[in-house]
Amino acid sequence: MKPFMDEDFLLQSEVAKKLYHEYAEQVPVLDYHCHLVPQEIAGDIHFKNMTELWLGADHYKWRVMRSHGVEEKYITGDASDEEKFHAFARALPKCIGNPMYHWCHLELQRYFGIYETLSEKNWKEIYDTCNAILQKPEMSAKNLIKMSNVTLVCTTDDPVDDLHYHEQIAADKDFGVQVLPAWRPDLAMCPEKEEFVEYMKKLSAVSGVEIVDFSTLKKALANRLDYFAERGCCISDHGLDYAEFRPVGEEKMEELTKRSLAGESLSLEELLQFKTMVMLFLGAEYKKRNWAMQLHYGAKRENNELVYQSAGANAGIDCINPKGFVADVADFMNALNKDGNLPRTIIYSLNPTDNALIGTMIGCFQGDGIRGKIQQGAAWWFNDHKYGMEEHMKSLGSLSLLGNFIGMLTDSRSFISYPRHEYFRRILCNFIGGLVENGEYPEDYELLGELVKDISYYNAVNYFGFQL
Repeated sequence: MKPFMDEDFLLQSEVAKKLYHEYAEQVPVLDYHCHLVPQEIAGDIHFKNMTELWLGADHYKWRVMRSHGVEEKYITGDASDEEKFHAFARALPKCIGNPMYHWCHLELQRYFGIYETLSEKNWKEIYDTCNAILQKPEMSAKNLIKMSNVTLVCTTDDPVDDLHYHEQIAADKDFGVQVLPAWRPDLAMCPEKEEFVEYMKKLSAVSGVEIVDFSTLKKALANRLDYFAERGCCISDHGLDYAEFRPVGEEKMEELTKRSLAGESLSLEELLQFKTMVMLFLGAEYKKRNWAMQLHYGAKRENNELVYQSAGANAGIDCINPKGFVADVADFMNALNKDGNLPRTIIYSLNPTDNALIGTMIGCFQGDGIRGKIQQGAAWWFNDHKYGMEEHMKSLGSLSLLGNFIGMLTDSRSFISYPRHEYFRRILCNFIGGLVENGEYPEDYELLGELVKDISYYNAVNYFGFQL
């Protein structure tokens, strides 16, 4: 029997061990999509305790606790920090087969030197030990990022953000890690949101363009795109609740925009038309600026109204949307491509049954002399567990070029979630090692080592054009 989470954790062959320890483990981390708060990085914050660090905004852990019958008071309510940590520690041992069990113990090992397993028996000892360590100067936000061997982070930023925290971070020459903004314009294309009209006023103010119709909306967005580009942004990100493709003419879009600005409600069909036309405009703008475009879809959000009312958004009450949008995404990409406007694009579906569909679709739009111009994004959210990653690798390897894959991201709000990259790399090396052991790929470590290092790090560096 193998020891629990030792140095060869998840590595089931000698080839896998060699690939991980001699290649994957040796390259840094590039986190091109996360939800870290730039203000917290700029302020180099310290966390007062493990509850704040681990449970403060982690809806993955909140779901675990609810599933274990923990009352909401101890999750997002007014219980003490110590009580919340204790409640989580009681639930964690039930997570057999869940990546949360592995992630938590990797984090305890890598950042706190704790190799015990967290449970009801030792929760207080571990809580107190971690809290004492968190008080040390080297446990600040910036130092946690550096400790994780990270070279570059892309945060998630709204077009109305002034990005001054990014400027503060860039001015800190002692930090040595690039923190770049990523453009996330979801609210600009959601007239159904209550705050849409007020948001348009903010966008008008920061862009210097009074938004009165679609033409001026496009000009305002273009101005902000330039503003972001001047501050190092080269990636966009879209969370698409609806991904149906419904193009309309400019005249119709002008009407829809004016009605939306007046606070009128649009029908579902009209909303899809509005979103489609904004996306077509933005896609062309990304291509013009040589940006990459990320498309996240397949989530049905905020399903539990009671929790949403008490805890707000991102509280762990989302699920997979069974409706597939791959055909619509293909039509969207074709519309951009035929006019020469298709940027480098990364497609993430929350529904794992879309793997093969995406794997075949991305092959339709490769080209322009760019390796892997169209990517299937990493196994995302409910799929970033061992089996989800393996299925993603199998599908992508079977239908496209796994060797051109741009690898893992954290998609996290936590400063100590970087062991997820380690988790991914171990699974990757084990997957490739299995193919070699089975005689399906030669045991040529010059080739294999390059593949592993590229997928772990260098493919992303080259794909986005980062200067490191």
